[in-house]
Amino acid sequence: MSRPERVFLYDTTLRDGAQAEGVSFSLEDKIRIAQKLDEFGIHYIEAGWPGSNPKDNEFFKIAHDLEWKNAKLVAFSMTRRKGIKAENDDNIITLLSCGTPVVAIVGKTWDFHVTEALGTTLEENLRMIEDTVRLAKREGKEVVYDAEHFFDGYKSNPSYALETILAAQEAGADWIVPCDTNGGTLPHEIERILAEVKPHLKVPFGIHTHNDCDTAVAGAIAAVLQGATQVQGTINGIGERTGNCNLISVIANLELKLGIHCVGKERLRKLTELSYFVSEVANLVPNDKQPFVGKSVFAHKGGMHSDAVMKRPETYEHIPPELVGNKRRILVSELAGRAAVVAKAAEFGIYLDKRSPEVAHIINEIKRREREGYEYESADASLELLIRRHLGLSRRFFELVNFTVVVTHRNGTITAEAKVKVRVGDEELITAAEGDGPVHALDIALRKALESFYPELKSVRLTDYKVRVVNSEAATGAKVRVLIESRDETGVWTTIGVSSNIIEASLIALLDSLEYGLLRKLGAPVLATPTSGVAKG
Repeated sequence: MSRPERVFLYDTTLRDGAQAEGVSFSLEDKIRIAQKLDEFGIHYIEAGWPGSNPKDNEFFKIAHDLEWKNAKLVAFSMTRRKGIKAENDDNIITLLSCGTPVVAIVGKTWDFHVTEALGTTLEENLRMIEDTVRLAKREGKEVVYDAEHFFDGYKSNPSYALETILAAQEAGADWIVPCDTNGGTLPHEIERILAEVKPHLKVPFGIHTHNDCDTAVAGAIAAVLQGATQVQGTINGIGERTGNCNLISVIANLELKLGIHCVGKERLRKLTELSYFVSEVANLVPNDKQPFVGKSVFAHKGGMHSDAVMKRPETYEHIPPELVGNKRRILVSELAGRAAVVAKAAEFGIYLDKRSPEVAHIINEIKRREREGYEYESADASLELLIRRHLGLSRRFFELVNFTVVVTHRNGTITAEAKVKVRVGDEELITAAEGDGPVHALDIALRKALESFYPELKSVRLTDYKVRVVNSEAATGAKVRVLIESRDETGVWTTIGVSSNIIEASLIALLDSLEYGLLRKLGAPVLATPTSGVAKG
């Protein structure tokens, strides 16, 4: 094997990634993602197929006037059509006039595709490849030749598949990129085939894999170990069918596991940020289990695991999470041990002695609540309030004395009205509000009452509301778990409520959210003298 010292990253999120089901990038989305990729240090950004749609045409016009610090923009197209000259093919004319320094040209390498899909002869296909690449080189372009279906073609007819990439090479291609377009070639096959092919190559070669066998990243790594110096893929592996090779995992594995340079250690710390940015722009829910960057990847729930990680993180972590911009999370649940509770409390600025009775009491309370349907893994704010209340480190900012919610249907419209009485100190205030639903109405009514006492709440807003059924077998009598996400100008927090009544569950989470918001802004009590192994830092 001839492991390279450096690998160039070729991102096709804006073209291949855009073919994923449920993904549709606007023009603004494409520009934002391209600029983020450039900032991160991606070397090649394949931004689209000029001439295929107005959006891509407009992108290349705008991109031509933008500054690109690290990346080269790439425009994509196929070889010329059969039976005409490359210089007369409208697709090729558009490709070469869109202003990018690099063009990617995809050609057929599988004889089955040539005869069945293109409907032409094997000889004509070779001429289509040669003519297109040669014209692009005459126009001064850096040419990436994508050998579509290369591995399937090689397994079917190795001599012809080899002829196709040699035709591109002889015509002047700067890169030859064998593609596993159907995603059905396993890593050991990629390794074997490239070992047989690379003695014929005089130019650098890359790899393009799809994830239909869940081995796209492994296939790309196998290719790199055979000498590939370009890896094509998408951020988070988005793409048609099961997706493309995930560049997030490729980058981390190359830098941290193989010691092969692609972006450098400093940019690697932005990897999690990049992953979440693309998910957000693509309007996709981030995958919490995604290797290296997922929220759950460095989360520890079991008591024994949490205890060991707090002593020596490498016991259950293969890398320090900070290297990729992620962070360790200790999850507190009914499986939690004393170490997990102590570590979680320390995150909140509360320092406990693992041997203190308070820790055991907190664990028992968490277990009792989880039997009722609570889960604190995604509700750190409610967990912090639980711990503070147990230790006497909370503040009673207000008390909800009573409330009424009425839902009415008038003239085809459903509205909700809430009336609340709150007590702050010795004062009581009654307010009412209408909303789109009962929770919305309660939220508005509570804020109207409390903001007169605590104007700080004006910057706190509810940003997400989720409902989950806890025991679905109970049908309409089932308990529900409500998670409310709130934010202010400094951060985001999540609270939880559980009840067989959805309004009560929502109210519990809502009250926690407001209390936690005030705690953030106005502070919590501090124990002057630590007692029973408890100290507030």
